Amino acid sequence: MKRALRQRLTLLGVAAALLALGAGVAVQVSDALGLQSEPSIGIPVEELAVAPATAAVLPPQFTSIDAPDDLRTNTAIDALRDAVAGAGATEGTATLTVRFDAAEPDSDQSYTVSGSAEAITIAAPTRAGAVLGIYDLASAVRAGRPVAENLGRTVDSALPFRMVDLGAVGVKPDPAGYTDGTDYSHNSNAFKDVILADAPYIDATELAVATSEFEEYVRHSLALGYNAIAVPGFIEYLTFDAVRDGTDVYAADDQHRARALAMREAFGPLLDYADQLGMKVYMRTDMLALSTPLAQYFDEAFGGLATEDPRFWDVYRAGLDELYAALPAVDGVVIRIGEAGRVYDLPGWDYYSELAVTSVDAVRAMLTTFSEQAEESGREVIFRSWSVGVGAVGDMHTNPESYAQVLDGIDSPALVVSTKYSLGDFYSYLPLNTTLETGSQRRIVEFQSRREFEAFGALPNDLGSLYQTALAHFIAANPNVEGIWTWTQDGGPWRAGPMTLELKAGFWQLYELNTELAARLARDPALDPAALTADWIHEWFSDDPATVRAIATAMSESRDAVTGGLYIGPFASQRVEALGLEPPPMMWIFEWDILTGDSAVLSVIYHVSKSELETAIDGGAEAVRTAESMRDVVAASDPATWKDQGLREQFVAALDYQVNLFETLGSYRTMVLRHSQWLDTGSSTAKEQWAAARTAFDGFAAEHEARYGDSIELPAFNLTAARIGEARAALDLPMAWLARIAGGLLVLWLALGILARWPRFAAWPGAAAARALWLAGTRPWRAAGAVAGLSTASRVLLVGVPAVLLVVSRGIYGWFLAPSHLLFTTAAWLIFAAAIALALRRRSPWAVIAAVGGAVLLRTLLLLAVLAVRGPGHYWFEFWTDPLARTAYITVAFALFLWVLVAAGWSLGIQIGARRATGVVLAAAGLVLAVLGGFLGAIGLEQALTAWNDEMSLMPWGLSRILGLTVYLEIPASTPWYAVVGGGALLLIGVLLALPWRRSARGSSAPSRSGAVAEL
Repeated sequence: MKRALRQRLTLLGVAAALLALGAGVAVQVSDALGLQSEPSIGIPVEELAVAPATAAVLPPQFTSIDAPDDLRTNTAIDALRDAVAGAGATEGTATLTVRFDAAEPDSDQSYTVSGSAEAITIAAPTRAGAVLGIYDLASAVRAGRPVAENLGRTVDSALPFRMVDLGAVGVKPDPAGYTDGTDYSHNSNAFKDVILADAPYIDATELAVATSEFEEYVRHSLALGYNAIAVPGFIEYLTFDAVRDGTDVYAADDQHRARALAMREAFGPLLDYADQLGMKVYMRTDMLALSTPLAQYFDEAFGGLATEDPRFWDVYRAGLDELYAALPAVDGVVIRIGEAGRVYDLPGWDYYSELAVTSVDAVRAMLTTFSEQAEESGREVIFRSWSVGVGAVGDMHTNPESYAQVLDGIDSPALVVSTKYSLGDFYSYLPLNTTLETGSQRRIVEFQSRREFEAFGALPNDLGSLYQTALAHFIAANPNVEGIWTWTQDGGPWRAGPMTLELKAGFWQLYELNTELAARLARDPALDPAALTADWIHEWFSDDPATVRAIATAMSESRDAVTGGLYIGPFASQRVEALGLEPPPMMWIFEWDILTGDSAVLSVIYHVSKSELETAIDGGAEAVRTAESMRDVVAASDPATWKDQGLREQFVAALDYQVNLFETLGSYRTMVLRHSQWLDTGSSTAKEQWAAARTAFDGFAAEHEARYGDSIELPAFNLTAARIGEARAALDLPMAWLARIAGGLLVLWLALGILARWPRFAAWPGAAAARALWLAGTRPWRAAGAVAGLSTASRVLLVGVPAVLLVVSRGIYGWFLAPSHLLFTTAAWLIFAAAIALALRRRSPWAVIAAVGGAVLLRTLLLLAVLAVRGPGHYWFEFWTDPLARTAYITVAFALFLWVLVAAGWSLGIQIGARRATGVVLAAAGLVLAVLGGFLGAIGLEQALTAWNDEMSLMPWGLSRILGLTVYLEIPASTPWYAVVGGGALLLIGVLLALPWRRSARGSSAPSRSGAVAEL
């Protein structure tokens, strides 16, 4: 009696310990998920309007232009003459006189217009102002405004620095590269055909083409009011001759050296051209920028990428000295540390970037060295605060305290900090970036014209009101704000969206509006954005007042359409935190064109939007109505009034595309939100609404893919992930019924095991096996007695019932659509069982089989009970959104998992003793870790997680196609090998414990060397 009581008390103690361990794991999981949300404060209110329609004013014929004879001035005059020629007709004549007092500095861009409409004079303190005045005349001509509009006024620029990216210079319009639509590389492939793998390293014919494109783009950007350009490249131009003896990085015969010299010779003239026209030139690079020999040098000299060591940065300092000496037109560098990796690199090109500047000390060491070098060389360092990750460096882009921690005290006059205008990436529904209000550094504000997350500029998207609000706010809040950087073309993957390339392919004029808006509002934030949009319409589409008004009306509705159709408002307007990160306000499209179907995102979106669910759903239909209104008003315009019928066709096609896209997205949002509502509430009405929405989505999706699946100008969205999620959602109820049936059978089986203690039930078929599993699974010290005298049939049931239910439950858990999960789980149990069998090969295994099988049934019963509610979808919905349910489940589930191991050891201990039994279980568990860890390591953790996630649809499908699951979740790629090492250690410890120990004459004990293998 005392022994039985002691065993029961031990059992209670073990149960309590296991539950405590389970609770600890549950708390850690909940802390890691960290889901919380709050209203996003300070989202800009955009008020788009329609400017009064006015007839275009014809320009005069300039009969005389008296201006200084230099390249910059003459280029501006050419732009004016081209604008007049493009007007189609002139009215009257005029003369133009241009004077300036000094060639420098370019920072003074003011000019005064005097004279009369027939005799215009532009006078400026510097050449920069005079040239800008000429470009403004050209701009007025293109927009159909009077050239004398500024008579008697002095015009100045609020923000003197206005930079563009490289546009699409050097990028070939390659339809084949866009056809598949799944190339999410961020590398533009600019100059891919210019740069050769081997000597002479440069294709002269392709270089001539690229040179022409570059010069055209520079002239185009200057005409829009920009005066700086960021050109990708840095390390490609370096030989590192100044590092030690000059050959420590690149040997004398290293092709990197010859290629760098060839790059300078080829691209130096392009940079010189931009410089001569008054554009500041910056080389744009990620840090760390590496080549294979440079990385090897760092390994030898510093033991790796010692980014916190100031001496490490002296290598790059020497490179900057070399760059400026070789390419004097370069005014500085643009540095990004927040993103890097192969997704940005050119395949087959031995220059790459690595995310290695991740600590505060590393950033400060880098900026201190680079700023000192810039001051000494008369150059500038533009440091992008954009970053992703954890810690101060990870959120310095959005957190003023982190920004201060990283940058306070680095006040070099040569340092400029560049920051996106929004509190996050280039999404809507984000507040203005509060870090732009702080800091003592010089600041510039980043904008993106071809909004990568809003269909890559394929949809009308007038950002004038937003830009005006942002610029006015930052200029008032921070006197250190001195400029903008407009991404005219770049940002995100180049070939996953439409083949729109500025100045060369597709309907690039649509997002050119935002490039023009950014420059003009940077110069004068008080301008009317609606009037600027009307100027753009006059320039590209029509001078007819009715047509101008029609297009302007459509554009005034564009932000309502985009924010309504691409975002789920109640979710997007919340600031959400999960996994230690802030997910973007879109998320259900993750990212770019990938409509997600994963349970994590969709569950969280529903959970956050639940209190406004009908608003969230209705937003899709409202966006469709807005898109239809936009299309109808533009399509009704008179084709004869358009300047270019091709542009009209492209505009109407874009609006047709928008309607179909929003119909597809609207039906999908209804489908997934109604499904989540059913998972949450079990409402039959929600289930019916889900079914109706699913039918609608299937129809719209089929039409969407049929119309746009082969288009490169207006490509179909990627619906792969959506369909994966849809297929699993459709199986939730059938899986729930399977779980109910399997769970019911398991309950009956366990009940039979309980009742079989009485003779009247003991004779029932299977009762002996059921009794053995129940006894051994709940009281493993009785396992040996429970299996004594079992028949062959009972022994078959002893193995078969737990095995079948294990496989069935795991199959249900993955909708029977996740073979990777099922095979991996089955393999783990088979390896564990094989290890136990090896240890017991000279002993009867049935007691252990019964104990393990019984414990597995208890764990399986818990899983089936949860799956029986509303299938795997409900399981994961609760996991992602209900902390109490998640904590309770993980606590019990983890405890029951450990109980399987305890039951195995306990039952085994009856035969070979506690120490050796513990060793056997540890060795078996270690073997599982080592074998499966090795398997994952061999195939690659990222590949394995991708396959698993594609089948389970838990995290966004796009993650593995973009950043990678391991990168996003910050899981080291070496994790499987850690499991191998850990498993190996457990295996070794287990074997040592499992060996029979002999007692010496002195009473000490030691492992026996003879017969050890046989005993195991």
